[in-house]
Parts: sequence; structure tokens; C-alpha cells
Amino acid sequence: MTSIDKSLLDRAWETVRPVVRWTPLLHSDYVDSLVGARVFLKAESLQLGGSFKMRGASFRVSRLSPAERRRGVVAFSSGNFAQALALAGRLAGVPVTIVMPCDAPQRKIELTRRAGATVVLSEHGARNREEVAGARAREIAAAEQRVLLHPFDDPLVVAGQSTLMREVQLDAEREQVRFDCVLCPVGGGGLIAGTALAEKFFGTGAEVIAVEPEACDDMRRSLLTHRRERNEGNPATICDAMQAFTPGEVPFSAAAELLSRGITVDDDTVRFAMRLAFEEFKIVLEPSGAIALAAALRHRADFADRTVALLCCGGSVSVEDLLRLTRALPAGNA
Repeated sequence: MTSIDKSLLDRAWETVRPVVRWTPLLHSDYVDSLVGARVFLKAESLQLGGSFKMRGASFRVSRLSPAERRRGVVAFSSGNFAQALALAGRLAGVPVTIVMPCDAPQRKIELTRRAGATVVLSEHGARNREEVAGARAREIAAAEQRVLLHPFDDPLVVAGQSTLMREVQLDAEREQVRFDCVLCPVGGGGLIAGTALAEKFFGTGAEVIAVEPEACDDMRRSLLTHRRERNEGNPATICDAMQAFTPGEVPFSAAAELLSRGITVDDDTVRFAMRLAFEEFKIVLEPSGAIALAAALRHRADFADRTVALLCCGGSVSVEDLLRLTRALPAGNA
């Protein structure tokens, strides 16, 4: 297994930096007033492919051997890694097949196909959809002699994701901001592992906090029990990109060493955060992309008078779903 050390993170930075967009770090006095803290939002929804996943996908593809590039790759994803790998593969001339759950958002399926990947839909029934899609991807990899790429449980993917936090750190230095804490969304754990490692090697001591939907809090529970906990079945949440059934082994090894805690957020607060991001920052966030902002609002007492970075990691949502999710909101969410 590749060691995730400082030199690997440096190589990822050198490789990924010319490929991806440097997404902005946004600030709003009004959002500060809602949270009771100084809050900065990393608008990774503006990234190529619509999410941070382009960082890990592009670095992972860059490390394929010439023979592996000719064979092509296969992966499984509910949508964001699918789009990112499809795009990274197209740019590198690598054939890509993605297994996606049959109930993945139609918009994400369409965008993955548009980026040039072959999409195979998996039927999961009551079983966990990520687990079923992963098994189907392994079958295809074996039958077609393709390289199986994991969307988060891979040291090279984790290293690629670390480049998001490197941008945040450099922007903070330029703006003379010092963060007390970083709120990071967690699905399988690739982003938060990369974020925590970037903070360890290049940061100024900010606390990195895992943020998950209430129904899918496997990382929070894993940090408490010091072992990888599971989500059973397909827990109901609007955060479709955060339904991994357990933290990846590679990400959790970093998280267990470097993270202090996890917090959860209800779906209604996520809806409010999506609407707030659109109205105040003029950006579109999918539910999983808005959960860090939602956490700052939901747990505002924890962050009073602190300086907080929010990793708003994706914006792959259709206009119809954006309107459906944000049109009718219960009073008092702010």
C-alpha cells in the first residue's frame, strides 16, 4: 500500500494544480451573523466536474502505467466520482466504465455519460447500493481485464483530495486568516483524510471536524469506537453523495489518528443551507455540498467567535431538484 506522506501530497499538488480550477474562498457578513463566527466557504461546487472529486480522480489517473491506460479503468460511484473520473479519463485518453446505482440522480448519470464514460446501472433492492455497485465493478474489472479504481479507499485518491485544503491554506495566508476549525463533509472519507493530512503537514493547527447526515454517521461512530462502523441498508437522506456504508480503510487510518470528532446534520438544515448559499453567495450546492454550511448553522454554539472554513464540496444538482428541495422550508431553520 502506498504511504500517504508529505512527499506524496507534494507530488499530488504538482500534478493536480495545473489540471483543476482554483476555486474561491467566499465570505459573507450576513452568514457570519447567522453562525456567530467568522465563516469562509470554499466553493468547490465550481470545480471541473462539479465537485472536489476531480482532484483525486486526475491524480489517480496520472499514476496509471501505459499498459493500464490502454486497458482502461472501471469504478463505482453514486455520481460525483463518476463524473470526475469520466472527465479525467477523457483528458488522459483512458477508457472509463462506471457502475452507478440505479437510483443515482438522473442528472449525475447524464453528466457522466456526457463526459465520455460507459455507465452500467446496478440494481440493489434493500441491499446497500454502494456495496452492490462495488461488487459489480469488481466483476467487470475481472471479466474485461480493466483496472479497478476505488472512489475513496486509495492512497493516491486521498492525496489528490488533499489539494483542496492546500488551496484553502494558501488563500488564508494571503488574506491573513487563521482558521480555528475546518468543517469537512464525509462520505467514504477520502476528502476528510486528505484534508486532515494537509492540515498536519502544511497547516497551522486547525481542528478538522467530520460532518455527516444524521442517517449516515458511520465516521462519527467510528471515531468513538475506534473501529470502522457500518450503515445498514440505505439510510434515508437527501445527501445522496454521502451514503457509503462504512469509511474506507485508508481514509479511516488517517482519520483515527488526526480527527477529534464528528457531528451530524438533519436534512431540513441542509435544505436551508442550499438556499442560503444560492441567495447569499450566488452559488448552487447539492445537498452533500451544502452540509458543511448546514453544520455551522446547526451547531453554531460550538463555533461561537471562532474562524471556520467550510468545505462546500459539490454542486451537481438539477434545477428541478434544487427548486424541489429548497422551495418549501420549515420556519426557524436559520
